[in-house]
Amino acid sequence: MKIVACNSNTPLAEAMSAYLNLPLTKASIRRFSDMEVFVEIQENVRGEDLFVVQSTSYPANDNLMELLVTLDALKRGSARRITAVVPYFGYARQDRKSGPRTPISAKLVANLITTAGADRVLTIDLHAGQIQGFFDIPLDNLFAAPVFIKDIKKRFDGAGLMVVSPDVGGVLRARAIAKPLNADLSIIDKRREKAGVSEVMNIIGDVEGRCCILVDDIVDSGGTLCNAADALMDAGATVVTAYITHGVLSGGAVARVTASALDKLVITDSIMATEAVRVSNNIEQLTIAPLMAEAMRRISDESSVSSLFH
Repeated sequence: MKIVACNSNTPLAEAMSAYLNLPLTKASIRRFSDMEVFVEIQENVRGEDLFVVQSTSYPANDNLMELLVTLDALKRGSARRITAVVPYFGYARQDRKSGPRTPISAKLVANLITTAGADRVLTIDLHAGQIQGFFDIPLDNLFAAPVFIKDIKKRFDGAGLMVVSPDVGGVLRARAIAKPLNADLSIIDKRREKAGVSEVMNIIGDVEGRCCILVDDIVDSGGTLCNAADALMDAGATVVTAYITHGVLSGGAVARVTASALDKLVITDSIMATEAVRVSNNIEQLTIAPLMAEAMRRISDESSVSSLFH
């Protein structure tokens, strides 16, 4: 097997490479003066099992284009099999028609990746499970839950834990973390009374005197997460910590989280940390490199990936 790293998350690709004891494949991925993407693979890949590591995070369109052009270069280089390793799958929130004459962009991106030459996709914590069905090629969707559970057990003694889903749609994800921890489960029901008016938070479950763990897949602007933390503290929670897989953290999100009631925001390195994230005193990163690298090894060896979670 060979690993090709695009430019969106080089530290994660290097960590995967170190775990597998495989050097990264030599490749030049650069821009022409008009910002067109140019890719040159500088090693022979004929008949090889290739893994292309690229998160389609900010700038999403540039990083997506890098991935597509790299896939095409490898396909034309006669690689035997190409797996697109996309730790953060951008456009995943556009997984259905949200109104008249709106796109299903997640399906469009799935088509682009397939057409560009990918034979398989490896990702972690897709925003919506049905996106797996948008692909006509195999897709392995890993879960960050084992990484989070290990850290929660190390950080907390287990007494009085309450795992909280910030919305009804995230209950399955929260339950997957609550069950191994023998923790109770709470749900936040958020309703927007009218456009431009902040959400009204109703908490399903008694969180008074409890240590609350907010669980979600994406934190972007941080507004909903911070509002949820405020609502939990107002309801009597002793401390609120959030475990979120993908730290998009756009705009003023880092400042918003720093000033919020959150004790800690724990994210993974599926998206490369900005300088603001690195220096923040209440945002921490956990690595998913061993988890994803082990899945890559098992895909290459044709062994079970699902057994990673059993």
